[in-house]
Amino acid sequence: MASAILSVAKPSLQANGKGFAEFSGLRTSSACLPFGRKTSDDLFSVISFQTSAVSGKQRRIQKGIAEAKLKVAINGFGRIGRNFLRCWHGRKDSPLDVVVINDTGGVKQASHLLKYDSTLGIFDADVKPVGDNGISVDGKVIKVVSSRNPLDLPWKDLEIDLVIEGTGVFVDREGAGKHLQAGAKKVLITAPGKGDIPTYVVGVNADAYSPDETIISNASCTTNCLAPFVKVLDQKFGIIKGTMTTTHSYTGDQRLLDASHRDLRRARAAALNIVPTSTGAAKAVALVLPSLKGKLNGIALRVPTPNVSVVDLVVQVTKKTFAEEVNAAFRDSSAKELAGILSVCDEPLVSVDFRCTDVSSTVDSSLTMVMGDDMVKVIAWYDNEWGYSQRVVDLADIVANNWK
Repeated sequence: MASAILSVAKPSLQANGKGFAEFSGLRTSSACLPFGRKTSDDLFSVISFQTSAVSGKQRRIQKGIAEAKLKVAINGFGRIGRNFLRCWHGRKDSPLDVVVINDTGGVKQASHLLKYDSTLGIFDADVKPVGDNGISVDGKVIKVVSSRNPLDLPWKDLEIDLVIEGTGVFVDREGAGKHLQAGAKKVLITAPGKGDIPTYVVGVNADAYSPDETIISNASCTTNCLAPFVKVLDQKFGIIKGTMTTTHSYTGDQRLLDASHRDLRRARAAALNIVPTSTGAAKAVALVLPSLKGKLNGIALRVPTPNVSVVDLVVQVTKKTFAEEVNAAFRDSSAKELAGILSVCDEPLVSVDFRCTDVSSTVDSSLTMVMGDDMVKVIAWYDNEWGYSQRVVDLADIVANNWK
């Protein structure tokens, strides 16, 4: 499919030979229709889901026939937790079954914030509380529990297979391991993991996923944006070294008004300032592309926008090149091995235009530069909530389709 706006093709992404959800760039899914924005069905078709059955008692989908699905719990129903549920709800024949949410705010708040979202708009689904301990999404009842201590969660009683750890708190083996102690079988952390937790970025190294791992990380939203096109650059031109700046929307970790924070800059009013801060996203690329260890670094500039961020990468490469050749490499990969993960935009768009993009990163082709013949500058947009949450669903699908 060719488009003057977004160059995206349907993927056949796999891990260990087993496929998962297909994407078409900007989805027409009703799960995310911000402020009445419309997209064209002839340009962007709704995703179709294809999985293969594998051995084990948890096998789910084969030729459209539903078997037992992986029982999923969401721990932390904040920005990523709610985005994950919307993304999962938009999938067809998912091998996942979200059965419980742990949210300390209670049922009324959980259902209201799922239905009404200042960034995503109104969720086009029938969402309502069910008593004091559940919410209904289009008739599917999801249990709601409330505990700040994972050890007290009823994962064993509910026979939870996979916990989506979305609090941003339990990101090391000791913390995430509490879900295992509570009875869950595996944990997927929606943040950079600490210590020796394996990190996977879909489209980059997810094919190396080992079903023997009980705790894994989906890295950060910025690493998910950066790693795919860095992989292309390194494969095609050879990266010597480089730096990255992500101009990033403010997050819940910042302060609305000046207030106490461990980071003095994040203590300042998020909606009034450009806030320089640290990010491990560039260095974390080496976790999924080991050949780049020590070659990349970067910073973040938090800006007064609620969603959509943009990476500015400058690298020195070994192979002499020019801007058109660099963009051609991105187009080729976006139509092949990185279809549904990487796209290329030729239009002069702005951040709001990339809201609710399913892909991890969209290269802005008109901003690609080459200085001399070996210094390359690439700009790539990403929806740091929605696009990232799509990858969390993808990685959860990979876990499900390679269950052990």
